[in-house]
Amino acid sequence: MASKKTAAVAGAVTIPLLLGIGAAPVLAEDTPAPTAPISETTAKVTASGTAKKVHKKTAPSRSKAPHKYGSVSYNKWYAKNYMDYKYGWGKGHYKSLVKLWNHESGWNQRAHNGSSGAHGIPQALPGSKMASHGKNWKANPETQIKWGLSYIKGRYGTPNGAWKAFQNKGWY
Repeated sequence: MASKKTAAVAGAVTIPLLLGIGAAPVLAEDTPAPTAPISETTAKVTASGTAKKVHKKTAPSRSKAPHKYGSVSYNKWYAKNYMDYKYGWGKGHYKSLVKLWNHESGWNQRAHNGSSGAHGIPQALPGSKMASHGKNWKANPETQIKWGLSYIKGRYGTPNGAWKAFQNKGWY
């Protein structure tokens, strides 16, 4: 014999389906009340119907930097945070990027190769290519890093791919 709750659900399901109405109504006692309001920017509902916190990535900000702007430490910090923010590349890719740009410029935004004309942290050739990411490309490490990561993404897919190419050819 069915309980009162089962009979109520069966009745609620049967009548709308017989009348050709879409879904059956949900009984209030079957649905748990939300414990707190959920905003779209802080939570994501999974396929199982549970809410998970979403950590929204933010662009790196000079005001929040733990290092002096333009220092090697700042440049590495900015690159690490920007590549995670923009491309979702993590620690493994960051290690490859550090190796690559250590060889290219030592992370110095003023690095310039007099014989080839390559310039900046990523050693863009010619350096003026970086103007696509900012008119201050000659001395701004952020502009150079943004351009360099964009170049890596377009040509090699990831810093790991660029590092492999560098190891094979001696340039990227």
